[in-house]
Amino acid sequence: MNVMLPGSLSEALDTLASDGAAIPIAGGTDLLVHWPVHVEAHERTYVDLSRLDPLKPLGWTADELMLGGLTTYWDVIRDERAREELPLLVDAARQVGAIQIQARGTWAGNIVNASPAADGVPVLMAYDAVVVLESRRGREEVPLDRFYSGYKQMKRRPDQLVVGIRVPRRRYSYQVFEKVGARRAQAIAKVGLAITRSGAGWRVVAASVAPTIRRCPAVERLLETGTPIASPEALLPAIAQDVAPIDDIRSSAQYRTRVMARVLYHDLRDFWGKPG
Repeated sequence: MNVMLPGSLSEALDTLASDGAAIPIAGGTDLLVHWPVHVEAHERTYVDLSRLDPLKPLGWTADELMLGGLTTYWDVIRDERAREELPLLVDAARQVGAIQIQARGTWAGNIVNASPAADGVPVLMAYDAVVVLESRRGREEVPLDRFYSGYKQMKRRPDQLVVGIRVPRRRYSYQVFEKVGARRAQAIAKVGLAITRSGAGWRVVAASVAPTIRRCPAVERLLETGTPIASPEALLPAIAQDVAPIDDIRSSAQYRTRVMARVLYHDLRDFWGKPG
């Protein structure tokens, strides 16, 4: 195992540019989960970002919250303004593993791990977050809902580093995060949902029901147009357009689809039939 320890962002970007196979690590929580069984990972080169202090803080402006590339879940949990304005970030952060994981794991790491069952990504996507990437070629920004192209595939080149996540500040009339798992704490989501309503419209984002975290435009259209929905089953055609669940060791496709329909229906029953 070869570990590089850059002392600056510039040095880190040089390392990634010179070694296309190098893997950036921050909290390391996703890496260590599979470490005992992924023996081939022991021979890789890792770029330890822990000394890049400018990427650690979160910051507020008049228009947005900027999460640094090394901002942890715990940083957000402790932030009073986040609890008031963007409570879904705190709700999701509190359900990511145990406190030890929350203290080390980063929002950027949750994004680039690209798990379809991630807890942090759905709420960021429901808030219209933008991923800020940097390399020796310059800086690029990608809306999070366009960041994934397939399972574990994303719009990040090997020489790019996530240096920030921009979250716009808006007034929300509705916000909810739901996670259905085998238990409440330290569980992987069987179905996850993040839903927001603001001046920008409805956002409905689903986890664990497709190869990637996915926005649900068909369900969003139902909410925007005020289409009457009389039962969870009435949502199934729209859900079928938006997601593609599978059978796996944690659950079945049928279970995921029906649970998603029931959670959506009951969370939003006050809005079905009322134009957005």
